[in-house]
Amino acid sequence: MDDAFSRIIGSLGAGVPVLLLHFVTTLVLLAAGVLIYMAVTPFRERALIREGNLAAGIMTLGIFLGVAIPLAATLATSAVWLDVVLWGAIAVVIQVATFLFATLILPGLRHEIERGNTAAALAMVGVQIAVALLNAGAMAG
Repeated sequence: MDDAFSRIIGSLGAGVPVLLLHFVTTLVLLAAGVLIYMAVTPFRERALIREGNLAAGIMTLGIFLGVAIPLAATLATSAVWLDVVLWGAIAVVIQVATFLFATLILPGLRHEIERGNTAAALAMVGVQIAVALLNAGAMAG
């Protein structure tokens, strides 16, 4: 029993630092991805949210989920820190490109979000999450 406990403690001692490194790296990628995403959007989500704009809040939810979903797949499938960094960065680029492409499909998105049009925000979030899931699946597969 003591030998099994020693192996478990040894395994935790080796695994927890790697887990923390990967997790913190992914949080940094999430924060960077969200900030980059918000920088390329034509509206200022934080200011709109402070004003009570529900559509901007929904869009921000979509940004977080759209970036986090493929990052989670990267985190789950990468054993090496550099994999987490490289695939995580690729995931962020794909999600930002998705937004830019979707704005071509949904013209006038800026004005609709600024007006508080939740239907427009939900359509955009649908695109973000759908691509995020496909992105995650591709990275995991």
